[in-house]
Formats: sequence, C-alpha cells, structure tokens
Amino acid sequence: MTWQSKDKHAKAYDVLLSKRSKKIAANLGLPDAHTAGICLDCHADNVPKNRRHRTFQMSDGVSCEACHGGAGRWIGTHIAAMASHENNIANGLYSTSKPIERARLCLSCHFGDQNRFVSHRIMGAGHPRMSFELDTFTALQPAHFKVDADYRKRKGNWNGVQVWAIGQAMALKTMLDALLDPKLGRDGVFPELVLFNCLSCHRSLNEQRWQPRTTVGLGPGIPRLQDANLLMLQVITKHIDPQLSKQLIQSGLALHKASRAGQDKLIKEATDLRSIVEQLIKRFSSHKFGRADMLALLKGTVKYGLDNQYTDYSGAEQATMALSTITAAMGNVGALNKEQQAALRKALDACYKAVESDDNYSSKKFVAALQGVSRLIP
Repeated sequence: MTWQSKDKHAKAYDVLLSKRSKKIAANLGLPDAHTAGICLDCHADNVPKNRRHRTFQMSDGVSCEACHGGAGRWIGTHIAAMASHENNIANGLYSTSKPIERARLCLSCHFGDQNRFVSHRIMGAGHPRMSFELDTFTALQPAHFKVDADYRKRKGNWNGVQVWAIGQAMALKTMLDALLDPKLGRDGVFPELVLFNCLSCHRSLNEQRWQPRTTVGLGPGIPRLQDANLLMLQVITKHIDPQLSKQLIQSGLALHKASRAGQDKLIKEATDLRSIVEQLIKRFSSHKFGRADMLALLKGTVKYGLDNQYTDYSGAEQATMALSTITAAMGNVGALNKEQQAALRKALDACYKAVESDDNYSSKKFVAALQGVSRLIP
C-alpha cells in the first residue's frame, strides 16, 4: 500500500503516456514511449516475455520485482511465518538494505549502466536532467518498512550521513565507469556529453556566468566533466582521511585537464581516480559517522561553498541535499536540539530557493544562503 499510494515508482509507467513523453519519443524517432524498450527499461520492469507470470502487467511501472528481482522463488518465503532475510536473499531477492547495493541498483536507472543509459541524445530530445543523491532519494521514496530494533538487528544500522557518503562515491564511480566504457563514453567523434556539466554549454551567450574554480583548473569556454559528486567527496575525505583527500583533489584536477589532452590520457586519469573512489567506498562503509563527523561535514560543506566551489548549479544542488541530510542525521542522534534543527531547516529553505531552477541559478545568491546557514551552525 505504501508503494501504491505514496511511491512515485508506482507511477513511472504512467509518465510515458504524458504529452512530454510522446514528444520525446517523436524526437527520437520512436512510435511511442510506452512501448519503446529504451523508455520501458527504466520506467517499468521490462523483463523478457518468457519470464513474465500470467499476472504480470507492464503498467505496474517500477514495481517490487523491478528493484528486488524476479519473485518466483522468494515471494512465498518473503511472507512465511518463519521467514528470514538470509533465506529471501538465497532465494533470489535483491537486498537494498546495504548502501552500496542500494546505490548500485538506484543508479542503474537514475544514471545508467551497460544495459540502460540516459544519454545526451535522450536528454536532447527533451528528457529531464538526471540528478541523484542516495539518502535524499531514499527518504523521498518513502520506506515500506519500519527501521526499528528488529530491522537493525537483521539488516544493519546505517545513518543518513554514511548513506550519503557512500552514495556520493558510488555515483562518481558509476560516472567514471561510463567514461571508461568505449560503448557509453563516446558518441561518434564526440564524447558522451551527458558526462559533462550541462551548464558549461547550456547558457545564454549574453551572460557572463563563468567563474574560476581551484578544483577544476580549466579556463572559460571549456566544457568540464560533471564533478558535483567529486566535490562532495572532497568535503567528506578532507575530514575522514586528509592524506587521501590530497590524492583525490589532485586526481580530479588531472582528470579535468586530461579532457583536453586526448583519449589515452583521459583513460589513464579516469582509471586512477576510480581507484581512489573504490578505496573511499570501502573506507566509508567501515567508518562510523558520529556526532563529531557530522558537525565537521556540516561545516565543511558550507565552507566549500563560501570558498566559491559551488559556482555550478549541480554542485550547489548536491550541497543543498547534503546539508539537509547532515542536519536530519544530527537531529536523530541528539547533536542538535529541536530549536537548532528548526532554525537550520528554515535557513536551508534559502538554499533550496537558490537551486529551484538551473536556468536562473546564481552562485552569489547561493553563497548568501550558505552564509545564513553558517551563522546557525553550533
């Protein structure tokens, strides 16, 4: 009932019947969106016909099995009196309780993988820009279970900041995987442009919006790789592992510069950065993000903005979601009282207002909003 009445995944197929979807399909030369595999792969559970039960309906959208896998073997044990999580997994259920597995699953649609990919051509046809943050999207889903003592005993205890950190690392790894994939990373003579920052190209030529960033190292007029997740990882790693943070920043700079140096150099730098990100995934998975970590990350996320690192809309968008996640987690562990939480949430409204529209984004307004948040950090 939670999925059916509150979860947007239940309406994913219905979106394909909208005017916008029909227009996108027409632009891509498809008869319609609700029968095209390229659309159904993410907006429904588009499994081969020989694997569909007689009760299967494509119109169910992103249903239970779209996320948890074919239920032929686990549907019975899932509701049995003596059911266990281990038995369900052994019978084929895909578990999303661990952040790495959840992020991998979510990103397979909310970014793409080798089987389905939201390319620049699809976006050019009218598809919305893709954005993802694991903890925020998890909270918005909403959960169809209760995270109580029994749940934590069976599936582990992950606070929102740890989920956020792992999600950022998994998102960057997924982008780098696509960049390194010869089928996904290029589109003819062009690179796959969905891997680049949208607003480094899509802006009015009459507006002088470009600003230098020390973490990029490229001049004006040069499309730069999408690095919003990299920015967040820099904030996290500066606190968790300062030595690895230096490697991460230098590797990010090298990757940006390699985008002008040729394919071989780009592959080398992307591979090196991916190796660092894989280390971070392991590091974040074993690190217990406590109160001191949360406060440091709250301050660090704000400081990066005040240091003018969120000149791009996507970076500011990720920072806003990060601040919300950290504030909520601090409230959950008692690091903020109710009055402090309420004041920070009100200040964060200004951040959300500043990232309300990518077309009208102003880094100056976002920095002003961050200054308001900064004054309230205990």
